[in-house]
Amino acid sequence: MDTATFSITTYSSPSFNTTKLPLSSFTLFKTFKPFNNNNNNNNNNPSTPIISISRNPRLTLSCSAVTVTPSVTSDGHISALSKLQTLTSEFNSIPDPIDRVKRLIHYANRLPELDGSVRVSSNRVMGCTAQVWLDVRMDGDGTVRFMVDSDSEVIKGFCSCLVWVLDGARPEEVLGMRMEDFEGLNVGGGLYGGKVESRVNSWYNVLVSMQKRTKALVAQREGKAVGEAFPSLVITADGVGAKGSFAEAQARFLFPDDAKVQELANLLKERQVGVVAHFYMDPEVQGVLTSAQKLWPHIHISDSLVMADSAVSMAKAGCKFIAVLGVDFMSENVRAILDQAGFPEVGVYRMSDEQIGCSLADAASSPAYTSYLSEASNSSPSLHVVYINTSLETKAHAHELVPTITCTSSNVVQTILQAFAEVPNLNVWYGPDSYMGANIVELFQQMTFMTDEEIAKIHPEHTRNSINSLLPRLHYFQDGTCIVHHLFGHEVVEKIKDMYCDAFLTAHFEVPGEMFSLAMEAKRRGMGVVGSTQNILDFIKSRVQEALDRNIDDHLQFVLGTESGMVTSIVAAVRQLLCSSESSSRTGKVSVEIVFPVSSDSVTRVSQKSSTGPKFDDGLNVSVIPGVASGEGCSLHGGCASCPYMKMNSLTSLIKVLTSLPHGKDGLTRYEAGRFSLLTPKGNLIADVGCEPILHMRHYQATKKLPEKLIYQILGANNNGKAL
Repeated sequence: MDTATFSITTYSSPSFNTTKLPLSSFTLFKTFKPFNNNNNNNNNNPSTPIISISRNPRLTLSCSAVTVTPSVTSDGHISALSKLQTLTSEFNSIPDPIDRVKRLIHYANRLPELDGSVRVSSNRVMGCTAQVWLDVRMDGDGTVRFMVDSDSEVIKGFCSCLVWVLDGARPEEVLGMRMEDFEGLNVGGGLYGGKVESRVNSWYNVLVSMQKRTKALVAQREGKAVGEAFPSLVITADGVGAKGSFAEAQARFLFPDDAKVQELANLLKERQVGVVAHFYMDPEVQGVLTSAQKLWPHIHISDSLVMADSAVSMAKAGCKFIAVLGVDFMSENVRAILDQAGFPEVGVYRMSDEQIGCSLADAASSPAYTSYLSEASNSSPSLHVVYINTSLETKAHAHELVPTITCTSSNVVQTILQAFAEVPNLNVWYGPDSYMGANIVELFQQMTFMTDEEIAKIHPEHTRNSINSLLPRLHYFQDGTCIVHHLFGHEVVEKIKDMYCDAFLTAHFEVPGEMFSLAMEAKRRGMGVVGSTQNILDFIKSRVQEALDRNIDDHLQFVLGTESGMVTSIVAAVRQLLCSSESSSRTGKVSVEIVFPVSSDSVTRVSQKSSTGPKFDDGLNVSVIPGVASGEGCSLHGGCASCPYMKMNSLTSLIKVLTSLPHGKDGLTRYEAGRFSLLTPKGNLIADVGCEPILHMRHYQATKKLPEKLIYQILGANNNGKAL
């Protein structure tokens, strides 16, 4: 912990002047008066000659860019941290929590109410449980002035403390302030139950907005150009608007031609074909499929885990064929799970006559990964936790080297914690996604700073001691990345910090550590989510529903920290919420903005078809990303989160497969997801052994316990599940 010790001039505790200021005024509250609450235990002594402020160096606000050395300057300027320490001393001198809240409400009553010209939607602070309006300006001497108002008395009290500390401060003081600096006030804890965290989050979000707007004023004062905004889609009950050419290209496919939709639905129905597609699909294909769902129920768009489950449901409903729109390991999983479920006669088809690869799946089939697993096999007891985004062959070969369970980005943390809880002295080997592995380690390291009660909320069988003890036994592969999520690096993160730090931030668990940390910081204050594509979609839907329930005019802004193709499912879900009959009866109007972290100067290069699919090197042999216009779009170097592998699944290919079924299926040999007839090194069928780690995961999802067979395998069992 770093500590700053400094001297300040003694002055009385802060209490706002009872005179209400003119609404147009940004006058600093310089009149301090002790607040007497007639509590004998309240021996408020504001004199503080020496102050020590403790900080957690691991936690930083995303908008903070300046480290401040708190002091009182020669010109009499009282530093913001000095004022905060006096405020902290005042609240800490009140032992009764109820009296501390009374003091907070007292300050709320001293904060001037803002008139209608300030209480406008453009001044709203996102992420607050109540309405909070913030206006920020800069005086001629460069100091920053704040006005805040809220329709919640308690949150208004929190805001009044922020205003008292920061109004009249210098920009570097505002930007250097961190939320943990305010933790010493210790206000509200235990009085409101579950509402405490949301109110503290609101306070935190107001500070973030103060800092973002201060940065903008500093840039304006210095004559610096404001950065160009990322492209975005704005969704309302009336329609979808686009900002920027990339967003315009995405929007064109959200509302496809009715004739094209009808043609597809008719073919699917006539051929009895079910469709399972990934969220990252081409926007044109997704737009048509989403509309066709109303005409043919056997269309499902989801993350990779649910695709195989949906295919089984479609087979049970009578579908004779399944079209898989994804990368090759997804069609492999669908084929194998259908066989396991007793539907070997149902045909499974890919959407390309070429290999549809995946950088993660390729990493897991490399010699380096085999060496990694060999190391794991020499360490006992060991469990290999393999990301589901790998081939069936990889899962089979891995399982024969080290007992293996698959995971998804939404359950990987719980899977690892459960394994450590059930098997003493276990070693866990995660792979192949290096960023996700590093993020898991970082998350567990952060947990070592939590209380046992906080850790129990994440997993009831763990404490700070157990988390500390498992960290040296948690390993991850360090040479595997998703080429899409790899793009969320330093340049994108810095722009999000500067321009979107007060927006809702979503991030897939596969993003680099810098983006992960940013999203985790947002998550801690209720403004973010880190997880799977489904987690991201659920988070956006829940925040939109909360805004609708408040029944006020509101604008929500979400940064999409994953593949841009997911926007089709997001738009469909949000539109359904905004256009529901219940929503239409409300008077409040809600708009939702989805922001794409895309470089504005990125350009797509067109290349010849390659028999091995896209290549990623200095030559950049990448096919055109569907949905771009006039040469604008995304190159891998341009910062666009768009997977060229996924975009190999075209509407043309889907129509070709459908029109060839069933009588012309002999011409679809290269499209068919074949069965694995190959054997593992131990002479077992790859399809059988490769499915077992998936079944282990399904057992865990259903029971929240590892299957007994897997535990036997970890402890040295044979393939029949009998202990040696």
